[in-house]
Amino acid sequence: MSAVTTRPVAVVTGGARRLGRHLCLSLAARGYDVVIVYRSSDDDARTLVQAIAATGRRARAVKVDVADKHAVAAAFAGIGAAEGRVDLLVNNVGNYNPQSVTALDPDVWDDTIAANLSGAYYCCYGALKLMPAGGHIINIGMAGLEGIRANTRGTDYYVSKTGLLVLTRALAAAYAPQQIRVNMVSPGQLENSVDLPPPEEISQWVPIGRSGTLDDIAQAVHYLLDAGYVTGQNLDVAGGYRL
Repeated sequence: MSAVTTRPVAVVTGGARRLGRHLCLSLAARGYDVVIVYRSSDDDARTLVQAIAATGRRARAVKVDVADKHAVAAAFAGIGAAEGRVDLLVNNVGNYNPQSVTALDPDVWDDTIAANLSGAYYCCYGALKLMPAGGHIINIGMAGLEGIRANTRGTDYYVSKTGLLVLTRALAAAYAPQQIRVNMVSPGQLENSVDLPPPEEISQWVPIGRSGTLDDIAQAVHYLLDAGYVTGQNLDVAGGYRL
C-alpha cells in the first residue's frame, strides 16, 4: 500500500505468524486492507503480503518492536501518511514464558510487560489518532482473566494480560462517545499452544473436550466486528477452560 485509501484498514500486531497471520488473512477476506506489524519474521511477513495481494486486497508489512514507543510512534506516523486511517487495531502480540515465578528473571519480566502491555498501549495511542467513528480495537488476552487467581507459571504473561483487560475497559469507556469500540478476545488452549496437553488429557483441562482452532478465534473477532452495541467486553473463546 502506497497511497491513502478510502477502504477500511486493519492493523494487526504480531501479524506475520500463527494467530496473527490467520487474522490478517481473514480480515483481508472481509474486505480490509491490512498493515502487518511484525518484529523479526521477515520471510513470513513477505509471503503474507503476497498471499493477501493474491486475493485482490492491499497489504503492507511494517517491521517494528512494539515495546519501543518511539518505533511504534514512527510506524503509526507512516500509516497515517500511507493509509491515512486505522479502522481496526488488533493487539495480538503475546510474549509467553512458561516458567515458575520462583525462577522468573527481572529482565524477562520487563520484556513481557513491555511487549504485551506497554506495547499494546503504544499501538492504541497511535491508532486512535487515525481512527474514525465506528473504529474498533480488539486486544488478544488469555482465558480466565475474569477471576483473579494464583498463577505461578507464566506469571508475567498473566499479569500483562490482566493489565490489558483493565486498559481495554478504560479505553472502551473513554472512547464510546466517539463511537469507537474496544473489546478483548481471550483464547484458551489452542491447537498450536506451546504447552498444550496431549489429546488424551485435553478433556481434563477443557470441558468441551478439544483444543481451540485459529478459526475459533477469528470467528470471535468477526462477531465483535459485527456486534456494534458491544464494547468493553472480554470474550473467552476457550471451550470452558479455566471456568
